[in-house]
Order: sequence, then C-alpha cells, then structure tokens
Amino acid sequence: MPVSFATLLYDLDAASGILTITVNRPDKLNALNAATIEDIGSAFMQAQDDAQVRGIVLTGSGEKAFVAGADIAELAGLDVLAARKASERGQEIFGRIEESRKPVVAAVNGFALGGGCELAMACHMRIAADNARFGQPEVNLGLIPGYGGTQRLAQLVGKGKAIELLLTADMVKADEALRLGLVNHVVPQAELLDFSRQLLARILGKAPLAVGLCLDSVNAYYDQQRHGYQTEAQGFGRCFASDDFKEGTTAFLEKRPAAFTGN
Repeated sequence: MPVSFATLLYDLDAASGILTITVNRPDKLNALNAATIEDIGSAFMQAQDDAQVRGIVLTGSGEKAFVAGADIAELAGLDVLAARKASERGQEIFGRIEESRKPVVAAVNGFALGGGCELAMACHMRIAADNARFGQPEVNLGLIPGYGGTQRLAQLVGKGKAIELLLTADMVKADEALRLGLVNHVVPQAELLDFSRQLLARILGKAPLAVGLCLDSVNAYYDQQRHGYQTEAQGFGRCFASDDFKEGTTAFLEKRPAAFTGN
C-alpha cells in the first residue's frame, strides 16, 4: 500500500506504469523545506521498490510554480554545520532521482528557481511549459546553490553560460532554456502533463533493462567529478557564517534591496 505524503501527491496510473509525483505546497509556490525534500526522497525510494512503477513525472501543483525555490525563512535559522548537512542531504536525495533506473521527466510549470531549478536538473529530462522560468538566484541572498546546481547547470548548458547564470542570478524564459539545452521541449501549459506522459510512454515501449543501463552509463561519466558536489556543500555551509548571508536573507524576508559588504 503506497505511503501518503504531507507535501506531495503520489498518483500511479497502473495501466501505463507512469507515476506522477506533484510537489503540493501551492500556498508557498511549492517551495522546498526540509520536510518536502525528505518526502521527495521517500517517494522516489517507494517508486524504485514498486514494480508497477515504470516511469515517473515530477511536477508542481498549480500553474504558477514547479518549485519556486527553497524556504528562505527555514534556511535563515541554520548555522554553518547545519547548512552543510542540509546541502549534503539535498544532494543525496536529488542524486537518488538522477540515479533512478526508471526514467524521470520533470514537467516544469511556472517558476523553477533555486532549489526548484536544481530539482528539475536532477531529473533525466525536462519538459517546460511556455510560462516556465528557470534560474539560480542564490547570490542575491549571499548564497550559492546547495543541491547540485553548480554541477548540473554546467553539465547541461556548458561552463561559461553556467557561470554567467550563477553569478548574475538571471532568470531564463522557456524558449531560452530550450536554446541553451536546459530543457528538452517547450509546450503550451495546457499540454504539459500529457506531453510528458506521452514521452515517457514512448520510452516505456523500449527494453526496460536497456533503458536502465543507458541511464547508468550516462551518469557514470559524471561520477568522475563527484568531488565537485563536496566542494559545493562546503561552500554552501561557509556562506552561513557570512554577514552577506545574514543581510541577504534578512533583506529578502523584509522585501528590500540587500546591501552586501563582501564579509
């Protein structure tokens, strides 16, 4: 019997074998807090162990946001050690998505910012609604991405463009994300889930063992660079000791421009 989740909807279509996991915090634009990240980890573990699940669509509730970012109020209360542990835990759970031997498609509706962009990038493929927006705005808060964003963004769009997006915190529209290789397809909002499920259905008509081995083989190339994730987690933690992080998060919560000092 599937377990229910406080922050997710878990809907398996037994006929097709396609599981739809929906981040369901629409009042918070589906922002990631610790409980949501743990639910995502548990849901993917459950999916891997369920022989009825053959492929997974991951999306967000409503039309405004896939996942609009992390829960800044929660992050603001962390110290250096807790922040590094949170980063490592998020990396572990997002790695669970990436390493799934069942194909995972992110159906990105609306904003996919910060942790939401990182979550989408952990999926094997990304389908964007025409209203989707992507970005890693962490530097606006005196932070860096902590759930693999510095690594996967470079893998998907190349080093130079990844650095530009990370350092400027620029938001990318769906058509630009397609041009950069950040997403696989852009479709009208109303067609997003149907298109994503149709793509999965095509894949599920292939040999399951071969599909899983393709995913393993592609991921193996990037396993040579695992130290990058450790560097990211260390850097994420270090940010929490800075005055700029305190100023950035306080300014965000107070809805005012931040005045950074570099300390």
